[in-house]
Amino acid sequence: MVFRNRQQIIDNGETAELKEKRKIILDILTVALKAVDPYTVVKTHFQNHSIQLNHDRIIDLTDFHNIYLIAFGKASIGMSQAVCDVFPINRGVAITNDPSHKVKHSKVTTIVGGHPIPNNQSILGAREAQDIINNCNSRDLLIVLISGGGSSLLCNPRVPLEDMQLTTDLLLESGATINEINTIRKHISYVKGGQLIQKIPCDVITFIISDIVGDPIEFIASGPTAPDSTTFEDAKKIFKKYNLWNKTPNSVRKTIEDGLLGKIPETPKYEDEIFKQVENIIIANNKKACQAAANHAKQIGYPASIITTNLTGEARDTGISLIKKIPLMLDRVFIAGGETTVTVKGKGVGGRNQEMVLGCIDIIQDTPLVFTSFATDGIDGKTEAAGAIADRYTRLKAEEKNLDPNIFLGENNSYAFFKNLGDLLLTGPTGTNVMDIQVVLT
Repeated sequence: MVFRNRQQIIDNGETAELKEKRKIILDILTVALKAVDPYTVVKTHFQNHSIQLNHDRIIDLTDFHNIYLIAFGKASIGMSQAVCDVFPINRGVAITNDPSHKVKHSKVTTIVGGHPIPNNQSILGAREAQDIINNCNSRDLLIVLISGGGSSLLCNPRVPLEDMQLTTDLLLESGATINEINTIRKHISYVKGGQLIQKIPCDVITFIISDIVGDPIEFIASGPTAPDSTTFEDAKKIFKKYNLWNKTPNSVRKTIEDGLLGKIPETPKYEDEIFKQVENIIIANNKKACQAAANHAKQIGYPASIITTNLTGEARDTGISLIKKIPLMLDRVFIAGGETTVTVKGKGVGGRNQEMVLGCIDIIQDTPLVFTSFATDGIDGKTEAAGAIADRYTRLKAEEKNLDPNIFLGENNSYAFFKNLGDLLLTGPTGTNVMDIQVVLT
């Protein structure tokens, strides 16, 4: 069962109709997650002793002396297991955020790193990955498996860890986009922005589960196997844009300034020869999950529409804009996907999905809509929740408990609000990550 509080969520519906709608929404989200199961989406590319890269290119693994594996991100365990169950791996490392699972292979080390803030284990994992690369020769093959969360889980910074942690925290609370955050991460790192494989002598195949709108390979997990279009100058501009330059640790500012002066080389660019021997392939994304959700809705008799898979913006405002696009036609399903941001101004606890739903309570209170926003990795912000669900009775139930939604919204305290109502979505780590999914059932 994906939702460990499934029955509670259903029972919180005030009427039989709302209970049924809540059940249907949970079923839709479950199907969406299954469509981006990391084990399955990796294994579909394997045929006997070969890897299917695309419709017309197959890699014969018998051509290589050794096969090495490096995986990092929230889906790294499932992705790695798919490889290990088929191919003879000589050595590997998988860096995950989930302490409850490990890769079952005697030659693959599982390391639990820090997320969303990197820790010493993140650095240990990155150094293990670099050591594997240093042992590769020209007749070997390196398989890299990347998924969301990889930026913090694979971390070898040019600055002290505590400065990296503070900088990450500042960026996450600033309202900066993930592309902007990862631009900075690339330029204070030894492994991001193509630097991980910059000097590798052998072929590299990278399978990627995308957690960024538009699937830009160079920004997913900060693009450790991809050429980088950004610069030290871009990184400094982002700090300035969010008024963080003077709040950032001295070591970070010095690294950026040294890069601007040419004392630190730029990240590898598209013209670099190394990328001729690297294949970066997107194997799952938000669009795949949303399409599976829509297909399931149709199969159970509900007309379904995907509004967008490129949802961005401030969570509380974006949710309202999304709801306003929904026509009040009964028994229809509307699906959206993407990744919003939260500019933290209060001292509460929450995440972008919970805040999006909290921001919509007033606008749905006199409608038949049931609305949920769900983080596919099972982790919304720094909470145990994956998101929240609301319907036309949510406002009334809050008032009965003397909970003012506007006060909780002002404090960025969406987690406490929905915990009081029993309307948090609780899954634990799902083992995958393709951003967020919103489902509206009319």
